[in-house]
Amino acid sequence: MNGRLSKKTAFVTGASRGIGRAVALAFAREGAALVLCSRNQAELDGVAREARDLGARVVAQNADVTDLGRIDRLIAQSLKEFGRIDILVNNAAVLGPHRDAVDVERREWEETLKANLTAPFLVTQRVLKASMLAGRNGCVINVSSSVGRRGKAGWGPYAVSKFGLEGLTQVWAEELRAGGIRFYTLNPMATRTAMRAQAYPQEDPATIKPASAVSEAFVVLAADDCPVPTGAAVDIERATGRLMVHAAPDFPII
Repeated sequence: MNGRLSKKTAFVTGASRGIGRAVALAFAREGAALVLCSRNQAELDGVAREARDLGARVVAQNADVTDLGRIDRLIAQSLKEFGRIDILVNNAAVLGPHRDAVDVERREWEETLKANLTAPFLVTQRVLKASMLAGRNGCVINVSSSVGRRGKAGWGPYAVSKFGLEGLTQVWAEELRAGGIRFYTLNPMATRTAMRAQAYPQEDPATIKPASAVSEAFVVLAADDCPVPTGAAVDIERATGRLMVHAAPDFPII
């Protein structure tokens, strides 16, 4: 690897498995220090060990992103350990109910939006105030979905939460364009994860690309020399893993 993220600290939520794990390890290979959280302590500890074996410094805590007390303590510990947070990947999410919206209960709706939209808003707000705004530098990558770009039957709360995340990303990109902080939504497309298997139980996982195939896209967006304009909605091309940028239609595939 090329050390594209050396001297940077990256905070990855939902880092114990799937895309979060793959991104954390890719960032470690590129020289970043890591701040990791997840609801599964045992799996998170495993990722932390792998990252340390790659030479990364790591702070890893069992923390649900909806538990702001835990998030505040994790940020405080990270600043004490590393001094700043340069990159935030809002990856943690829940699938929520997977049925027609008319049958979704209010509790299910609220829990899905709390985890997938309110939590990323509040975590980002805290990281901005704790580090990025003062340093006038940073990158926030919000993990989105195809159903956050075009609604699909049976995906109500999840789709709405991702549509909201797309809008929030654009708002922050405009508000902080002059502040040196970049914001992106990244749609990994069909990827072999536990959530994907839950949503499509009849699908053969062997036909879907592994999470490791999408991690390079996160590195490209997080690096200082990223050519993608802030506020962009980005997809990962199914066949090649390259980035497809939709916010700027004439922007080339890289």
